[in-house]
Amino acid sequence: MKEDLLLEEVIKDFKWLHENPELAYQEYKTTEYIKERLKKENVTIIDVPLETGLVAQVKGSQDGPVIALRCDIDALPIEEESGLSYSSKKPGLMHACGHDFHTAVMLGVAMVLNLHKEELKGTVKIIFQPAEEAPGGAYKIIETPVLDDVKLIWGIHTAPGIPVGTFAISEGAVMAAVDRFEIRVHGTGTHAAHPEEGIDPIVVMSAIVQSVQTIVSRNMNPFHSTLVSITRIESGNTWNVIPEKGFMEGTVRTLDAQDRKQIQTRLSDLVSGIARSYGAEATLTWYAGPPAVYNEASLCEFAREVAVNLGAKVSEVEKSLGGEDFSLYQETIPGAYLKIGTGGVHPIHHPAFIADPEALVPTVKYIAVLAKESLNRYK
Repeated sequence: MKEDLLLEEVIKDFKWLHENPELAYQEYKTTEYIKERLKKENVTIIDVPLETGLVAQVKGSQDGPVIALRCDIDALPIEEESGLSYSSKKPGLMHACGHDFHTAVMLGVAMVLNLHKEELKGTVKIIFQPAEEAPGGAYKIIETPVLDDVKLIWGIHTAPGIPVGTFAISEGAVMAAVDRFEIRVHGTGTHAAHPEEGIDPIVVMSAIVQSVQTIVSRNMNPFHSTLVSITRIESGNTWNVIPEKGFMEGTVRTLDAQDRKQIQTRLSDLVSGIARSYGAEATLTWYAGPPAVYNEASLCEFAREVAVNLGAKVSEVEKSLGGEDFSLYQETIPGAYLKIGTGGVHPIHHPAFIADPEALVPTVKYIAVLAKESLNRYK
């Protein structure tokens, strides 16, 4: 009966979290809410130096390995248009990516595992990570010693369009490495009536925009998913002056580590070469983000087995060129990132995105069993 009551509370937690979204590194009330809920159920909170976010722990009565479960707690700067009775109370902020769902699930898992800790052969750490949308909040967890003894890690994410009760699990790269670049072009400013006296950075940037699109179509393996997008261009401030400088930025997305290196090299060569051909100068600054999320095959097979044994449906993950800093954990810890069917017709980051609360209880039960069985399997 106690477990049934806890599972009812998970839905209330989800709705409170959805109504009270907070941006990356500003999740103070969210963190406090999580703490109070865990304390109420006597779940241990590990003392780690985090300003927002926290790590809980359920230690079994028997010795065994340490595994981790990870969720994210931050929201997005989006005005909600879902029409839900529990819509965001904060103008311009919304849980449009399902982090409220993830958090409510892991609260429920922590409480259910704590009820059954006498049956656990090891320890489960539950990470409530801040600032996934920054991205890079995973670094805040990694910088603490909390993962030093962790043998494997599981992550979850909502999957709109996949029916409630279905878990999507695939091995290999399932989400992309996310890199950002900036390009600064230096020409020579002049009066617009006398272009021959200057070097127009806008013409140079136009050539760069056209040329970088050939990286994917002419330099990369056509069977590999890759992307190069220039998303911002700035230059000049009036109609009759050719400016001296120009600025562009964009993103590169890759699923393969070698493709990632190849695109960076090719992009740098094109930028500098095109600028020189016009008599200008250009610099490329590369900001490496999280690598691709890469699921261990054996963990995926195990996760499918647990789901099927619970009577759940299992499907394949649709690979995405979106990124996720869960991959930062996977650089040192074996892990897998599972998608949870939450129904709905709108994609994540859409103002009308909805995660069906009917998926909460089945997900809590699945992840709790997955954690318990992981302790038994991966000693």
